[in-house]
Amino acid sequence: MKQVLAAGLLGLALMTGAGCRAPEASPSSASGALPAADVNPTPRDRVVNGGTLRWPLPEFPSQWNTNHVNGAKGAVEQVVQGVLPYLMRSDEKAVPHPVPEYLKSATVKRTPHGQTVTYRLNPRARWSDGRPIGHADFLAQAHALSGRDPRYEVSTVTGYRQIERVERGAGDHEVEVTFAHTYADWRGLFSPLYPAAAYASPRAFNTGWTGRAPVTAGPFRFQRIDRTAKTVTLARDPAWWGAPAKLDRIVYRAMDTSAMPGAFANDEIDLMDIGLDADALQRVQGVSGAAVRRAGGPDWRNFTFNAAGAILSDARVRRAVMLGIDRRVIARSDLSGLGVPVQTLGNHFYVNTQAGYQDNSRGLGAYDPARARRLLDEAGWRPRGRYRAKAGRTLALRFVVPSGVPISRREGELTRALLERIGVRVDIQVVPADDVFERYVTPGNMDIVPFSWLGTSFPVSQMKAVFARPHGRNVQQNYSRIGSAAIDAAMDQAIAELAPERAHALVNRTDRLIWHQASVMPLYQRPQLVAVRADLANVGAGGFLRPAYQDIGFTGR
Repeated sequence: MKQVLAAGLLGLALMTGAGCRAPEASPSSASGALPAADVNPTPRDRVVNGGTLRWPLPEFPSQWNTNHVNGAKGAVEQVVQGVLPYLMRSDEKAVPHPVPEYLKSATVKRTPHGQTVTYRLNPRARWSDGRPIGHADFLAQAHALSGRDPRYEVSTVTGYRQIERVERGAGDHEVEVTFAHTYADWRGLFSPLYPAAAYASPRAFNTGWTGRAPVTAGPFRFQRIDRTAKTVTLARDPAWWGAPAKLDRIVYRAMDTSAMPGAFANDEIDLMDIGLDADALQRVQGVSGAAVRRAGGPDWRNFTFNAAGAILSDARVRRAVMLGIDRRVIARSDLSGLGVPVQTLGNHFYVNTQAGYQDNSRGLGAYDPARARRLLDEAGWRPRGRYRAKAGRTLALRFVVPSGVPISRREGELTRALLERIGVRVDIQVVPADDVFERYVTPGNMDIVPFSWLGTSFPVSQMKAVFARPHGRNVQQNYSRIGSAAIDAAMDQAIAELAPERAHALVNRTDRLIWHQASVMPLYQRPQLVAVRADLANVGAGGFLRPAYQDIGFTGR
């Protein structure tokens, strides 16, 4: 789960608003009431040639390398899906399939200790500089993301760390990737794939795609990045070898999520992730020529605790805070007015509607203020009037929220009211949305932060970067800054298991360890509600479905 942080349409990885990669079907909701995807699927011959899609972003990215720690955001991935190679694309059931424009086939063969994957590339696939996509690109990406060179500021090394070698196959368009151990989620690698030059050195990796995207290979290309207007314009790429993009261009515009309903009503944007904003839902439902698409979401809302902080470094305090927060109260507030069931989430890897889901929250997921008070007593935090104190210090926690995201603010206010009952003071700190992760979450300048993790078809591999032990300052996406050898070993076992049922059991064993660690508190599975122009085709509330950007367009213009 790439920041798998966000929340939002098509995976705003780190969207802190309604969600990080904050984008629904409540945790439990998706089954039955909501479909797996709702994107107005339309054959290409019924989609108009031409037009501009105006698409809002919750923040204006500066780093366009999605594998960099500051680029692993849903807003970044939302854009680069149209300009970079994705070798695999998931359907609405979260099953990945080869994308024929890049990949003719991919086969896996077991070796005595691991496996070898043979990629047969489309010989027509080329970068915008004219160079064929091939072996050098795989080799550079495997090296940069292996974690062997700490100068590469990577968001995750999962999967890539296990690659033993990358070799040319039988021809120029065949690549063989050998893993030291079995790795069940190999289909999640090299998507997106970056050109070799982008990953050739730590400097190129860390800064070469800051404020620019020099080379592309998709149905669209970058036409302009306007930092002043906070817009990114993609234009149809005439060099694209696949079916030409239906749209002439896509214009992404960064704006506060609170401004999106007004922009949609005023015909300034063509779609928007409603997230969990009931007022926004009510407003867009009254817009002429608009539709609301709904699906069960792959993303999940959470509170992340900074376990390296002076107060939350004590596991007893973290557990007390969890027990002092009524998750159903938070979920009921967030989902109010959306017409979806309210159910809390009991897993850090699977959402309620996914195969393998098991509620492992027993002991820490229920609201239990009495037990919370006992834990704080044990930790030496004694009542001193309204709040607890220890060694002359008040038990106070900073709850960081992005500006323009009312749901996050309400979550902070509810948390403040709930934790005050057990003697914990919560100070809500509102910060610019663009700064939330780079200035507060990543450097550990907070105690609690709410956001949504972006769901993917490979939850264990993606979430390993979230729960693996940090090494020095390299926290990847482990914003809690804590881990254990037991959790690392359990995740490695789960990732190496090819049998689905056994893998599910191993994942749930891992999840129980993470619950005990009390560093990330799952709240609920997010439903997806997306407002669109009614004639917009092949995009909307996709759930696990990744759209083919060349097929997105309008039917009535």
